[in-house]
Amino acid sequence: MTAHSRHLPADERRAVTVEAVVELARTNNPSEITTAAIAEHMRVTQGALFRHFPSKDAIWQAVMEWVTERLLLRVDRAALGIESPIAALEAIFLSHVEFVVEHPGVPRMMFGELQRARSTPARRIVQTLLQRYGERLQRLIESGKTAGELDAALDTAAAATLFIGTIQGLVMQSMLAGSVERMRGDAPRAFAIYRRGIGSVR
Repeated sequence: MTAHSRHLPADERRAVTVEAVVELARTNNPSEITTAAIAEHMRVTQGALFRHFPSKDAIWQAVMEWVTERLLLRVDRAALGIESPIAALEAIFLSHVEFVVEHPGVPRMMFGELQRARSTPARRIVQTLLQRYGERLQRLIESGKTAGELDAALDTAAAATLFIGTIQGLVMQSMLAGSVERMRGDAPRAFAIYRRGIGSVR
């Protein structure tokens, strides 16, 4: 962080803090990222950090809001202008995978929030993100059924769940392999199997 960045306006400082957490989560267990580590990464004091966020939970809430905004924008843009529902689903799948490759700490942060015993604002945001994402997928799947691209008897909700679950599986495999980059090669093959499973029976 440059000397200039130590004197950013409040909104910019909050944005820089969120980006610092996302960057730290790339190589650190999110549950072990302390406010001291965030402040050190930003080269500011913890006092300066807490002038913009009242608590660590507030920082995590802002991070999950950042994830929600960017991921949903990414998948919406991926499907924009694609008339074929199954092609749009594939574009969303690959775009989501690319988002994870760019921000490998994000899935770990989301998993961590969902595993919390208590309800927090960040946990509720993750749950809402998954709901909104699922609704987008279900609309596309229903369109695919209407267009005859997908099996008319397909369980729409289950297909949407499997879509997200397939991406989560790729994330777990990449973690086990210690290489998030492998997702780029695995994703097209995984989607091809998913596509065969939901495709129309001719």
